[in-house]
Amino acid sequence: MFGFSTARRRLSDLTEAEVLALAISSEEDDARIYATYAARMRDEHPASAAVFDGMAKEEDAHRARLIEAFKARFDGPIPLVRREHVAGWLARRPVWLARTLSLDTLRGEAARMEQAAAAFYDRAAAASTDPDTRRLLGDLAAAERGHERAAGALAEAHLDPETREAEDQADRRRFILTWVQPGLAGLMDGSVSTLAPIFATAFATQDPWVTFQVGLAASVGAGISMGFTEAASDDGVISGRGSPIKRGIAAGVMTAVGGLGHALPYLIPDFVTATVIALAVVFVELWAIAWIQNRWMETPFLRAALQVVVGGALVLAAGVLIGEI
Repeated sequence: MFGFSTARRRLSDLTEAEVLALAISSEEDDARIYATYAARMRDEHPASAAVFDGMAKEEDAHRARLIEAFKARFDGPIPLVRREHVAGWLARRPVWLARTLSLDTLRGEAARMEQAAAAFYDRAAAASTDPDTRRLLGDLAAAERGHERAAGALAEAHLDPETREAEDQADRRRFILTWVQPGLAGLMDGSVSTLAPIFATAFATQDPWVTFQVGLAASVGAGISMGFTEAASDDGVISGRGSPIKRGIAAGVMTAVGGLGHALPYLIPDFVTATVIALAVVFVELWAIAWIQNRWMETPFLRAALQVVVGGALVLAAGVLIGEI
């Protein structure tokens, strides 16, 4: 009944052959991870791709030496021992996330992989009571630190400061075009365009529940429309704006969020209280949009604030006046 609890073994329970087999499989996995990173950035960041190609080759070379060491010390096939078989073994980030992680994050992930591997081998060596196993684990820790130094040397060889800066700028630009710009457009559309129908309904009916229903419908409808419009407007191939699906999600979700921000207060039964809170939310939303424009789109803050606040105030006033008719 409880057999699943013994599925993962402790490192101290492994034989020397199994520890060596674990090191071999780990080196193979890391080589494939680095190769995946290189493939993901080859078109847009060729210099960084060359770094990860070199790291993958380093891991393959270490794996080959470990296999030779296993054959020299043990008979028979190499046991199948992988990270997931050992309790407490260091985890690796799923490789499919390479498609969504930034270039700088991938570089940091590579450094973390090497440092974590070396630290784990150090801890395992300190806990081992067998001299040969202790020596083996220490050698593996030294090998991982060698990988880290090799990664630094490869980066120096392929990434001069100008190339690194150019790649970082290109990566930031793609992030802004794929996520920030569509999300900002959606937030502006959802926050501003829903002001008129929500507050017109509020002042016309003075019914919080009806106002919330109108706000919910307007926000969700605008989010769906904005998402599909953004996704269908540009496939990202020529413009370089990235995946239309990602842009559509960013625009659609942020549009709905922008409208729901000042619709949700009308879940409060008291009309005056709900309206005061909704107006406060609108104030925060408009200043948040101005901050995002300044932070990511490099729009001067005062100009962004003037544009957003004045535009939002005009739409809000229109909604209130129409509701009072």
